Amino acid sequence: MTAKTRSSSSTWRRVGFTLLFLLVLLGAAGLYAAWRVLWRPNVVTSPYGPAYLYIRTGGSFQNVLDSLQRHELLEEPATFRWLAERRNYPARVLPGRYRLDFGLGNEALLDRLMRGEQDTVEFVLDAFKYKPQLAQQMGKQLEADSTALRRLLNRQTWLQQQYNVDTTTVLTLFIPGRYRLLWNTSAPQFVDSLAAHHRRFWDAERLRRADSLKLSPAEVHVLASIVQRETAKPEDKPVIAGVYLNRLRRGMRLQADPTLLWAIGNFGVKRVLNKDKLVDSPYNTYKHKGLPPGPITSANRQSLDAVLKPATHDYIFFCARPDGSGYSDFAVTYAEHKRNARRYQRRLDSLSIKR
Repeated sequence: MTAKTRSSSSTWRRVGFTLLFLLVLLGAAGLYAAWRVLWRPNVVTSPYGPAYLYIRTGGSFQNVLDSLQRHELLEEPATFRWLAERRNYPARVLPGRYRLDFGLGNEALLDRLMRGEQDTVEFVLDAFKYKPQLAQQMGKQLEADSTALRRLLNRQTWLQQQYNVDTTTVLTLFIPGRYRLLWNTSAPQFVDSLAAHHRRFWDAERLRRADSLKLSPAEVHVLASIVQRETAKPEDKPVIAGVYLNRLRRGMRLQADPTLLWAIGNFGVKRVLNKDKLVDSPYNTYKHKGLPPGPITSANRQSLDAVLKPATHDYIFFCARPDGSGYSDFAVTYAEHKRNARRYQRRLDSLSIKR
């Protein structure tokens, strides 16, 4: 081989190595670009925990981009947009509440959004007295419109067909507590979800206990709502439930002050007056025998079980203790009850409480 041939061969080898190096470099650049767009962690880290993306029902791709940018949830919004458009996500936006974990890349984030893998929310239902208060709680914690729920709760035919309740007893379906719900739950779905929890609460044993008391589940709830308004003391709840059951069995009027306060629309009253007892309302248990037509508050599980497992005794009367402890004094005879009541009234007088 001549020197010229060797030189030419060496040149081609250098060219080949250069081309190979360039191909490797281009491949590495391509792999890096793919990693950056597909798998590079893109969700912004935060010391406060994972972020959440809320997409409203009917929301568009632009709404999603605006929310991501407004709340600064992504390191590189442009790469997310580029990939989303090529995966046709703009035509497949699903509503919901999505958890954006730290370290999540665009590919994994889009998979989550396009499959609708949203997180549930812990919905906390506090005790409420009136339908608008229930709707207000739902509207504050879920996407659903509170006005839609208020309309549903007044649809007599629909309530009877779906849940065998009317516009008054529908409130017995809602038991205060913590629930796991989808953020974009609609008003009908909200009612259905809580009604399902209600059905699970009323298992065979509780139904048997209600039957032994000659009460329907709705009637148990109504009585439990009165017990709940009477006391917050767990020890007193079964005793007070027993008092009211004794009155019902004897055909006496319940004469429950909380039902009177519901009738006059003022639960802030600490002292019931004789004129209050004249109010014309089916909730006035001083005038009408038996239970009122509906609950005066949404009874919790503890109050419901207090009615289902009442204390056995002969008490017919009770009155708040004058020491302000929240407990009650119980009595078998009216004379004994009058003494207890006078002590409590003197306490209110000493505090200048007239109403």
